[in-house]
Amino acid sequence: MTAAVVAAARYAGEAMGTSITLDLRGRHADDDRAHAAWAAVTAVLRHVDRVFGARRNSFVSRLGRGEIGLADCPPEVVEVLRLGERAERESGGAFAATRPGPDGTAVFDPGGVVGGWAAERAASHLRALPATDFRLSVGGGLVCRTLHPGSEPWRVGVAHPHQPKRVVAVVPVFTGAVATSVARPGGVVDARTGRPPADVASVTVVADSLTWAAIDATAAHAQGAAAVDWLGARTGRTGLVVWRDGTTTVVG
Repeated sequence: MTAAVVAAARYAGEAMGTSITLDLRGRHADDDRAHAAWAAVTAVLRHVDRVFGARRNSFVSRLGRGEIGLADCPPEVVEVLRLGERAERESGGAFAATRPGPDGTAVFDPGGVVGGWAAERAASHLRALPATDFRLSVGGGLVCRTLHPGSEPWRVGVAHPHQPKRVVAVVPVFTGAVATSVARPGGVVDARTGRPPADVASVTVVADSLTWAAIDATAAHAQGAAAVDWLGARTGRTGLVVWRDGTTTVVG
């Protein structure tokens, strides 16, 4: 008997200053419902960019300059702020959702929260597609769903932080999310010291939600030498830490 051919399609675009790709397979891979879902995904991400982006007239930029208050912002701003505050508590202060402003006072900085949160929010339109699997990638963070028990998992490659063309691991994911935090100039710092962690080159986290996979990848990275112990204590998380010397540690 010949196996049934499963319809599949890929979509690509840009939003929030980064590339986005969507893979669909199943009943609504390439029809009007798929196209409408893709349009809804990009609309969500572009709305998030208007609210949280670095451009001068975004709500968060205006909030940071003191031109408006939280009450003047869309409700998503408070939601992301609360997530950042929770992440700061649960990381022991290594992760921070604020940064020092020009006058030294704390300014809301949603960068470590909003990317994964936005992709997870956008994925709600894909979850509404019946009998359809998806993999959504936004700036390197991925959220996936697989409905049929006989389907192959989505395979997510983890690039070596020092050699981007080299894959250090392939993570099979049926349903869940994967996010990676990579050391780069001006990137992750330990908010308790204001300095970048010296020991870690990258942290990849697998979790149920891309919101928390991305937050925890950043928070574990900020822990430096304690990254493995901190991430290992997080319920429902697995991961991979690549150290500065190129060695790796699997978590979970």
